Amino acid sequence: MDSRDRFSTAISHQEPDRVPIDLGGIVTGITKGANRSLKAYLGMEGQDPIVDRIQQLAKPSDALLDRLHVDSRYLYLSASRDWSDIELTDDSYQDEFGVVRKAAYSLNDLLYYDFIDHPLKNAESVADLAKFKWPDPHDPARYAGLEEEARDLYERTGYGVMVNLIGSIFEFSWYLRGYVNFMEDMMVRPEMAEALLDAQLEYQTALMDEMLKRIGGYVSVVMTGSDLGTQRAPMISPETYRTIIWPRYRKLWAFIKSKTQAKLFYHSCGSIVPMIPFLIEGGVDVIHPVQPMATGMGDRKSLKRQFGDRLAFWGGFDQQDVLPNGSPERVRDEAKRLLDEFMPGGGYVFAAGHNIQADVPPENVIALFDTVYEYGRY
Repeated sequence: MDSRDRFSTAISHQEPDRVPIDLGGIVTGITKGANRSLKAYLGMEGQDPIVDRIQQLAKPSDALLDRLHVDSRYLYLSASRDWSDIELTDDSYQDEFGVVRKAAYSLNDLLYYDFIDHPLKNAESVADLAKFKWPDPHDPARYAGLEEEARDLYERTGYGVMVNLIGSIFEFSWYLRGYVNFMEDMMVRPEMAEALLDAQLEYQTALMDEMLKRIGGYVSVVMTGSDLGTQRAPMISPETYRTIIWPRYRKLWAFIKSKTQAKLFYHSCGSIVPMIPFLIEGGVDVIHPVQPMATGMGDRKSLKRQFGDRLAFWGGFDQQDVLPNGSPERVRDEAKRLLDEFMPGGGYVFAAGHNIQADVPPENVIALFDTVYEYGRY
C-alpha cells in the first residue's frame, strides 16, 4: 500500500497497513527553529525555506520527511496570506489585505508575527465594508506552476498530495475587522458580520475554484478551517455558529465537493465538541487537531465512539505539555495511548497536534514519529 492509498483508506474508515503520517502543512507543519534543531540533531545539512511567514513554518526537505516516515507532500502556493506584502518599519509588514503584523522574538530568534492593525477596524456600516478593495483571487500569478507540480507529484510518487492553502471564512473575517469588533458585530451589528462573511465566502470560493480546476484531480485532501474554540469552551455559542457562521461554510464545503473527489478537512483549535455535529452535517470528512488539553477534546475514546463512524480524526497528540516538556519515553507512551484510542477501525491520520514549535527537543520529535511508524500498524 502506498502513501496515497494509506490516506484514502484511513479517511474512509477502513484499516490501512499502518496509520498515515502527516507533516508540512499550514497547521501540521514545523517551525524554522524546530526544523533547524531537528536537522542538526540528525546531521542533515542546509536550511529549509520559510513557506509561511506568519507562523515561521519551514518547508521540510524530502530527506527529513523520509526520515520521519511522512506520507504527505505539500504544494506551497503563491496565494498565501503573505502574497504581495509591504515591508513597514519596526519589524512589521502589511499583507495584501491591509492587515499589519509585527515580529515577535525570543532570545533574538524570530518566532512569529502577531496582529497590530486591521484594515476594517473603523468601519461603521455595511456601506463602509462595501468600499473595501479585495485582492484579486483570479490573478494567474498566484497559481503559476501549481498544476504542473501537482501532476508531477501525483504521477511520479505515491504520496498523498496536499496543498498549503486553508479556506477560512470566520477567522479571516476577524483578521480584517479585528477580533473584538467582529465578536461585537455578531451580537449587536449582525448585518455587518454577515456582510463581511459573505464577502469572505465569495473570495474564498473564488480561490478554491481557481485552485481546484487546476489540481482537483490530484489532491488527497482539501483543507478548510477557522478556530472556533478556546482552551475551555467554544469562543461563540453553538446558536451563533449555527445561524451566522455555519451557513457560509456549508456553501463553501458544497462548492469544494462539487469540484473534487478529495476529502474535506476542517481545522479548529480548542474546545469545539458542540460544533462537531454541524461539521459532520455540513460534509466535513476530517477534523483536526483534536487538541487534547482543551475541554472535552481529551476524551478520545468518547469522541471516537460518538463521531468515529462519520468523522476521521487527524492529530490529537498533546503539543502543549508532553511534546515540548516530556521525556522521549513519555512521548512514546503518550503516542501509544493515542494510537490505541484512535486507530481501531481506521478513521485516523497522525500529525503532531499542531505545528511543531521551536522549543520542542529534537529527541522528542524523533521519538514521536518513530513510535507512530513502528507501533501504528494494523
